[in-house]
Amino acid sequence: AGVLQKASVRFINDDHVVRVIRRMLAPLGRRLDESSPMVDARLPDGSRVNAIIPPLALDGPSISVRKFTRNHLTARELIESGSLTDACLDIMVKAVESRRNIIISGGTGTGKTTMLNLISQYIPRTERILTIEDSAELVFNHPHVVRLETRPANTEGKGRISARELVINALRMRPDRVILGEVRSNEIIELLQAMNTGHEGSMSTIHANSSRDALVRIETLLAVSGYDASETAIARLIGSALDIIIQLERTADGSRRVSEVVALTPTSDDLYHMDYLYRSNDERG
Repeated sequence: AGVLQKASVRFINDDHVVRVIRRMLAPLGRRLDESSPMVDARLPDGSRVNAIIPPLALDGPSISVRKFTRNHLTARELIESGSLTDACLDIMVKAVESRRNIIISGGTGTGKTTMLNLISQYIPRTERILTIEDSAELVFNHPHVVRLETRPANTEGKGRISARELVINALRMRPDRVILGEVRSNEIIELLQAMNTGHEGSMSTIHANSSRDALVRIETLLAVSGYDASETAIARLIGSALDIIIQLERTADGSRRVSEVVALTPTSDDLYHMDYLYRSNDERG
């Protein structure tokens, strides 16, 4: 699991690759040519296709297809695989049930979406959930979920709907919790404010290699997104909005695991304290 393997299937040449890409895109009303050499789209089965051609792709056309399973790993399967422990699961479940605001942090391929799917199963079935994603990957067995997906601009550069716009709109839809697939840009401002204003128990993921790096990345995103405030005010916002960081890692053999669970608590000097609730290295001795 998690290891790339070379397939036996071969394309004839670059033109063959482009023809296949265009055949996939045709039913979607999308095009790939010199004026639009890059495309990202969702196929009818929910898979995500990304294609790019020269001159942007220097070594020839490239296509990536991401297929999403609807049968996600259970907590027991993740425990048996070594991805987490019973003690770690208990901490995460209690955090969800007590409506803590949670960020799942990890590098590429660490299983952030898998973990978000897992812990979301413990949201009470009486609550209304709003999900926002660039590519719809989250699958919840929950009776009241409204799924929203961003939209890229068309070939004329119009019609783009960003994650930030969807977060703003989601807050008008009376959600109990907002779940943002991944924090990448200025939507972080609205997400943190939502966490602070009656939408406790909201969740998201972020690309970072440690829980401390996740906090630094959030601070950076706030700064570059135009959040005009002092370092102390930014720290105060983060400390009052975020409760839990679940950090994931990928080991050399390709396996994934929860490396630490951190609780953030505001301090008297308007900063925050990191309390490590779980560390995988502690359990492994």
